[in-house]
Amino acid sequence: MPDVPSTLSPSQTPVGVDPGRPSIARIYDGFLGGSNFYEVDRVVMDKIREAVPEAVDIARGNRGFHNRALRMLASQTGIRQYVDCGSGLPTAENTHQIVQRIDKDTTVVYVDNDPVVLAHGRALLVENDFTHMVDADIFQPRQVLEHEEVLRHIDFSEPVALLQVGTMHHFEGDGVTGIMREYIDALPSGSYVVLSHFFDPEVPELTAIAKRIEQILVQGPLGAGRFRTRAEIEALMDGLEVIQPNAMSEPGLAVCDEWWPDGPRLTPLSGSAKCVAGIVGRKP
Repeated sequence: MPDVPSTLSPSQTPVGVDPGRPSIARIYDGFLGGSNFYEVDRVVMDKIREAVPEAVDIARGNRGFHNRALRMLASQTGIRQYVDCGSGLPTAENTHQIVQRIDKDTTVVYVDNDPVVLAHGRALLVENDFTHMVDADIFQPRQVLEHEEVLRHIDFSEPVALLQVGTMHHFEGDGVTGIMREYIDALPSGSYVVLSHFFDPEVPELTAIAKRIEQILVQGPLGAGRFRTRAEIEALMDGLEVIQPNAMSEPGLAVCDEWWPDGPRLTPLSGSAKCVAGIVGRKP
């Protein structure tokens, strides 16, 4: 794991942020080597690292899946409008950077309600006319789908790429399937959904890793971070034509690092890396 950088100082705290409460966006940024987090976030990161030293592989695997899925969509589907839900803090290879490399006029709308994410995102995007930041709760689909800024920039009569990368595992309870159903129902034919999720592989030694991390996230101050099974995650994509995740597998869910990897794997995946999975589907 990379060295953890120093935390943000109180003078760097955006309006509306409680530096006494941890944020999953800041924790994720920290695991990827970023510095936009507070001491309270560092405490949670340390607990996760203590329980599962290779937990950073979850963040890295998730980000790699995000990048490869977007390169595929931008270069092969012709879709030129993207809604990135729970986008998190800006890091290397953000959604707009990947897809606008293929077509500079591609529209990207980021959706988040974390004040730190909103402040950093808007500062980054101030000079990009095709990329926008929207303040909305992604667990309230109507809030997103009916937001005036979303409707101003996204044409729902044309195919859309919807990203739910590393988001739905932070929703507790049984309503997660209904949330995804509402998003999918709103998408036009030809749209794609990209989803990644904390994964319980239902293999004893891997389930143990998943449960150790889940306990810290759910029982701690974050209060969320559910590892779901293959059946539970694939149910979130009901009604979509799920694409094949690699040359060796049938269409369906795959460990993030195994979703169309960029090259051969010369070292084995860690147990943690096997506890986050991705899936991409097309709406017929």
